[in-house]
Amino acid sequence: MCQIFAGQDPQRYRSTTRRLRLNGHSTSIRLENSFWAILDEIAATEGVTTPAFLSRLHAEVLELHGEPVNFTSLLRCACLVFIETGRRGGVAMAAE
Repeated sequence: MCQIFAGQDPQRYRSTTRRLRLNGHSTSIRLENSFWAILDEIAATEGVTTPAFLSRLHAEVLELHGEPVNFTSLLRCACLVFIETGRRGGVAMAAE
């Protein structure tokens, strides 16, 4: 079992920081490469760029719950939701 987890390519869990604008505000987000790959996939499924998807998600969270305490953690959990729902198209923006 450990080879499945321990034997993975270190590039998968190496962190990358991306600079982007969330609803007009410049910011940077640091995530592991595996999470960026999933967010890129979600954005492509929605037909938008990753920064546009993240900005839209941030706006929806603001509307529903106010300022997120930890947006990066929310993004990781969004990736898990995407995987748990079987990577169905339109999952991220289905509530629109």
